[in-house]
Amino acid sequence: MPSEFALIRRHFTRPARHTDLAVGDDAALIRPAPGMQLAISTDMLVAGTHFFADTNPTDLGWKTLAVNVSDLAAMGAQPRWVVLAASLPGADEAWIEAFAGGFFACCEAFDIDAIGGDTTRGPLNLCPTIFGEVPTGAAITRSGAKPGDDLWVSGAPGRAALGLAHLRGETHLADTYRDDCLAALHRPQPRVALGLGLRGIASAMLDVSDGLLGDLDHILECSGVGAVIDEANLPLAPLVAACGDPARAFAACTGGGDDYELLFTAPPTQRAALADLSARLALPLHRIGSITPATRGLHLRDTSGTLRELAARGYDHFGNGA
Repeated sequence: MPSEFALIRRHFTRPARHTDLAVGDDAALIRPAPGMQLAISTDMLVAGTHFFADTNPTDLGWKTLAVNVSDLAAMGAQPRWVVLAASLPGADEAWIEAFAGGFFACCEAFDIDAIGGDTTRGPLNLCPTIFGEVPTGAAITRSGAKPGDDLWVSGAPGRAALGLAHLRGETHLADTYRDDCLAALHRPQPRVALGLGLRGIASAMLDVSDGLLGDLDHILECSGVGAVIDEANLPLAPLVAACGDPARAFAACTGGGDDYELLFTAPPTQRAALADLSARLALPLHRIGSITPATRGLHLRDTSGTLRELAARGYDHFGNGA
């Protein structure tokens, strides 16, 4: 059986592009470019909580890094480096090779150096820490939303939730949509280019990892504002077409999570710039509501124009009983 260090050398050592010293010493050495701040995030994936234990290891390798890349995209940062700590049940080299293949495919896709980490025996648990660069003062945080700002979301949030429901036997997806929803679940596409393009445009931003409403609540709390969501502007049509159930489509879009789309606010004066950015990236951007004073809370305007109060319904690892 190969040793821990042999496994690291064989499967997790690659040439570095942005790094002074990478894998193989007691610590890595990195040097941010002049005028840049470091953006750092970590996001743990645990078998049975974040993924099924029998998930395809190549897909899991991709997703393990992609969900962390998304956190930097949500700050308008350029990903550069990652370290990976992994607890593995055993030295299953075929599984590790497949996992590493997916992990490094994501590294290549987003020009990231893997510069170190650690492995140990234990329950399957994957914990990357990612580092990126953003010009000093240019990071987009959760705290900049202002009353009167538009509320936007990218792509089609809810596809991953429908893919998960399909795997659990809770719904049946139409053949023409099934693969897309499963790909959204297993191979999320971090919106790095969008995040970079939103520097100087978005006033507040985060990624949709725990459900649109739950994640929106973080912006509202950090910014001290409220919001109105327009049901008619939510990108529900492809979700309804996929599952044939408008109620499930609405729940997936607003509370499903795991899509890693970007939810952001911007002044109405930026609508033309956002239309140009959407066209340039070939990525739909949906204006789904507006920011209001905090005293108004969070409301949904339904298709008849009636306002009703909403409660945040995103995933919580402790509040949801996980």
